[in-house]
Amino acid sequence: MSRIGKKPIPVPAGVEVAIDNNVVTVKGPKGTLTVNAHRNMTVALENGEIIVTRPDDEKENRALHGLTRSLIANMVEGVTNGFKKELDVNGVGYRAAATGGNKLTLNVGYSHPVNIDAPAGVTVETPAPNKIVISGADKQAVGEFAANVRKVRPPEPYKGKGIKYSDEVIRRKEGKAGKGGK
Repeated sequence: MSRIGKKPIPVPAGVEVAIDNNVVTVKGPKGTLTVNAHRNMTVALENGEIIVTRPDDEKENRALHGLTRSLIANMVEGVTNGFKKELDVNGVGYRAAATGGNKLTLNVGYSHPVNIDAPAGVTVETPAPNKIVISGADKQAVGEFAANVRKVRPPEPYKGKGIKYSDEVIRRKEGKAGKGGK
């Protein structure tokens, strides 16, 4: 049996869970999230815990068991605490600014500023010109938006310039070694 899939998901106080024909809706203080569970999986709410079960031990069902449980657990975590990704902007003259309406403006060495609109449910803050904080209830949306921001100017290994996750370690390379001159 799947070690992840068989763990029950505790439902904290202040969180409402509705299960209707394998459509799981979780409502909490940070928002409402919905997921369509696979038709082979059975999702039930028993004694304040969400339990995901599978019909048999086929390979596909074993894989879906852990996936479905993780998706629902991430929804419960998201509506209670939320998810957050922090990015650092490194480079001379590189900076980020969050403007009203969840718009992010990046000046990262191009001839023009790069404007990125955050998706619904994702908030963007810039506590400092070289720091970006992306937060929201949906783990997938927060992670995808953070990856798209990083993709604008990924960190390069020679000088370390670019946009990187705060906990990311950039392996630095040595520059081209000269031959010794004439």
